[in-house]
Parts: sequence; structure tokens; C-alpha cells
Amino acid sequence: MEPDHGLARIRRVTAELAAALDLESVIETVVAHAADALGASVATLSLLTDPTTVTLVGIRGGQPETMAKWATYSLDDLVPACEALRSRRVVAVEGSAEIETRYPALAGQVPGDRSLLCLPLLAGAERVGVIGLTFEGRHTPDERQRDFLEVFAETCAQALIRVRAVAAASDRSAKLAFLSDASVELASSLDYRATLAKVAHLVVQSLGDWCAVDIVDDGTLHTLAVAHIDPAKVSWAREMQQRYPTDLDAQTGVAQVVRTGVSELYPQITDEMLVEGARDEEHLQLARDLGLRSAMVVPLAARGRVLGAISILSAESERGYGPEDLAIAEDLARRAAIAIDNAELFSETRQVALRLQHAVLPESLPTMAGWQFALHYSPAGRTDVGGDFYDVLPQSDGTVAVIVGDVMGRGVVAAAAMAQIRAAVRAYVAVDADPQSVAARLDQMFLRYGYQQLVTMVYAVIDPRTNRVTVTAAGHPAPITITSDGVAAPLSDAVDPPLGVHRPQRRSVGVEVPPDTTLLLYTDGLIERRTEDIDQSLERLHDNARALAGDDLPRALDAMVDVVRDPDRDDDVTALAIRWAAPQ
Repeated sequence: MEPDHGLARIRRVTAELAAALDLESVIETVVAHAADALGASVATLSLLTDPTTVTLVGIRGGQPETMAKWATYSLDDLVPACEALRSRRVVAVEGSAEIETRYPALAGQVPGDRSLLCLPLLAGAERVGVIGLTFEGRHTPDERQRDFLEVFAETCAQALIRVRAVAAASDRSAKLAFLSDASVELASSLDYRATLAKVAHLVVQSLGDWCAVDIVDDGTLHTLAVAHIDPAKVSWAREMQQRYPTDLDAQTGVAQVVRTGVSELYPQITDEMLVEGARDEEHLQLARDLGLRSAMVVPLAARGRVLGAISILSAESERGYGPEDLAIAEDLARRAAIAIDNAELFSETRQVALRLQHAVLPESLPTMAGWQFALHYSPAGRTDVGGDFYDVLPQSDGTVAVIVGDVMGRGVVAAAAMAQIRAAVRAYVAVDADPQSVAARLDQMFLRYGYQQLVTMVYAVIDPRTNRVTVTAAGHPAPITITSDGVAAPLSDAVDPPLGVHRPQRRSVGVEVPPDTTLLLYTDGLIERRTEDIDQSLERLHDNARALAGDDLPRALDAMVDVVRDPDRDDDVTALAIRWAAPQ
């Protein structure tokens, strides 16, 4: 090359390197633009991909067989590129004879009279890679050119370090975004099966070509989810798993990870590994057809238990996993395991609460001649177990005691409190069903045993012989009466404090109502709205309660509740309607 002209072009190439944004741009600048500027017939760029391995990442002007032979090679090989990296100096060799004498491994690979120039790419103490240049004829750079080429090589090394850092930062950002998205999915539902299937799909969009989630259920491994970008491959993988289920005694893979709780990382899946893990020739061929390149298997562990494993594999992308990828996969698995554990705990807690609730609430309302009962009971909250309770207790003298109450809270605590209150009410009613007496005894129980749960209750005794209703309200909305001609009115405005809040004496009110009156007891979840005061809510209730005078009491009650309750409020709603006819 002409010195001044070539060096000017190299300056421009150096400027291009400084502006390069990714590895592909650096490779193109080195092997194409630099080769043109220097007048080289062949230009290569090789990178040190680990402490002992050199990988050819770009070439111009080379033969296909050369590219295949030198795709990867050892840093210890006796070739000019490796010598330049080991010695950290420019290596120049003139003529084929000298090349073959100094480097027998290149015998027959450098045709004609050519020269080689290898520039090590160094960034401080770090060896990054090497640029290889082949020139026609004898070519020896002078001192000025060598100095300039060394500056060029240093600029190239800095560009490579920079784009690697940018790529690593982008990769870390993508991984953090992936973990964030996965966390959102894991926290979005207590249905961990559906959630983990969504997470598996996130994995194949960000971290791998394949993802499988296996869960331990009753001592057996079950595949909960399999994901791949191509749905057809997912079906094929499920069919393959049915034919070749996981060997629970295997010393590697999912079974081993579940047994030990220790992750497994396979940076490169070799054919020898496939042969070792194959059950038969057909299984081996199917494994080969997958084209797997790398894999990770991480345990789903929470609270000292291994719940299963997540397998992440690369194939089409040819991605090779390393320690950083394994750390991301383990982080994902920890979050997923916590989600599974929380879902199981929720399920167990819900079952306990439901069993308590079933023990508390009547299985059905009584069937009695001359009486109609209708109930709307809808607990709120994720546990489906609220704090509302009710009971209907026919008495031997023909009267009927009815109770509707509200325990603050939800779930197991509320259900346990409901069980205690119901048992106490039934016991006190058996002794003396008078509302004032029952409420007073409950107060004594609260005070004597230091009961701290906040409980409100309305309790009424209906005597069909006299159409008289006697009621006491402890911090609870008073019942409403609806006459046969649709007039709705509160039974009483006498409301005492909640149970356990001491007062000298509980009050009860006795009211005689017209024949065929309907009595409505309810909890505050029916009427309360955040956007209005209680008087407006009660007015809406009275307006709509008139419909309870109709013949179909259960249907009318459900329709009334749908209109009156706040659809945007997450609260328990209980409404109990009773209608009776005087004995003939």
C-alpha cells in the first residue's frame, strides 16, 4: 500500500471503530474496511472467547475450508495469531517458505508467495483477540506503519471492550426486565399452574428456546408446562415425554435436581451426552433432532422443600449458557417456588376456613308449615370465607329465633370467631331465648374471657301466634319489616353497642306487626357505599325492599340485593328474609 494514502484510510477506519455500536459493526469494519485500506487479500478477526479458546468471528477473502478448519482453535496452537496473543506483539512473516518453517500447522494452507501480519488486540492487561492480514508477495510494514497499526489494533480492542460492555448491560437489562415481568405474572394469580405456564412462555421469549416446568405431586414428577415459540414443537415434546417419561433414578437432569436441590448447568450439550442419556436408538435420534446446544436445570425450592424444577434449553438460537444465565434462572425459580408455596398455603388456609365456616353456618334453612325463609349469602375476599354469620332456630313453643351477625375480618380468624359465637348463641338460646337475656350472656362471655374480636349482631324472636317480634341489636342495623301491601319500615331505632362493649343493660324492643309481614335482617355490606352517607343507603334499601312483599320470596330477595349492594365494594353481604302466617 502507498504509505500516506493507506494511513489516511486507516485513520478513517479507526474513526469508524470509535463509532461502532455493536460487534457486527466492529467485525465489518475490521475485515472489510481495514483490509481495503491496508491492501490485504485476506483479513480475519478472532476473539479470545475463554482463557484458552480462540474463535474466528469474521473473515474476508478466505476459503470455506479454511473457515471451517479454524472456526475455533487453542491459544496454545503454533500459529501466528496465537503467537501474537501469547507474546502480546505484532507477528510478521514473509513468504510461504518462512510461514511453513515457523508454523508447520499451516503447511499447504498459504498458497504462493504471501506474507502474514497478526496484530494482537490488547486492552491493558486483557487479551481481547487478534487481527490476521494476508498480503500478496512480500510485505514488511515499516516502523511508522507498525506504530500506526498498533494504535489501530488498540482502538479495535477498545471498541470490542466497549460493545461487549454495552451488550452485557443490555443483556442484564433484558434479564432484569424478564425477571420483573415474570414476578408480575407470579404475583397476579393464586392459580400457580396457569401462572407458571405463562412464565414458561416468557422464558422462551427471553432466555431460552425451550422451557419445561416439572412439579412434585404425591412423590411423582408431573410436567406442568412446556413452552417453545413453535406450538407444533410443544405438542411433539409432550408426545416424546409420554413415550419416554423422566427416569426418577437418573443421576443427572430433573430427577437429580429435585432430589438434591442443586442446579445443573450444561454450557455445551455434546453428542456423547445424548448417547449416555438415550433409552434406545429411536430416543437418541429424537434427542439429536432437537438440536440442543446448552441447558440449565434449576430447583423450585421454598421453605426447605424442593417442589419441582425448571429446565431451560437452547437449540435454534445456539446460545451457550454460563454462570450469569444460571443465576438468572435460579432467581426465577426462587420466585416461582415462593408463588407455588404461597398458593399451597392459601389453598390449605382456605380449606380450613371453609371447613370452619361449614361448621358454623346452617347447611340449609328449616322447612316449616306456614313459614317462608329466603337467604342471600355472599362472602367477599380471596378466601371466600367472610365474617358474616346467620342462624334460624325454631323453638318448642312455636316461636322462631333468627340471628344475623358480623365478625370483623375474614378467613380462618373470622371463621373461628363465628364458630364460637354461634355455639354460644345456641347454648344461651336453649337456656332462655329472650333477646335481652341472650345478648347479656354474650356480653358476660366477652368480658369474662377477654374476648377481643369485634362482633355485631341482631337477634329477633318471632311469635306467629301474636305476630309479635322482639328484637335486640348490638351494634348492628335494625331489621326492616315489609307489610303485605309493600310498606317497608325499620322495626326499631334502638341499637346498642357491639357485643362485649359494656353497658348496664341490653335493650330489647317488642313490636306487633300485621299478618303476612316479611322481616328482613341484613349486614352492613348490603347498604354501605363509599360515595354516599348512610341515610341515602337506607333510603335505597327501603325503596327496593318493598319488592319482598311478592310471592316468590327467594327470587325477590336476590333481585333486591343485586340492586341495593355496591358492585364496586368488596364486602360480605348477608340478607335473611322471613315471612310467616298466623296459626289457623
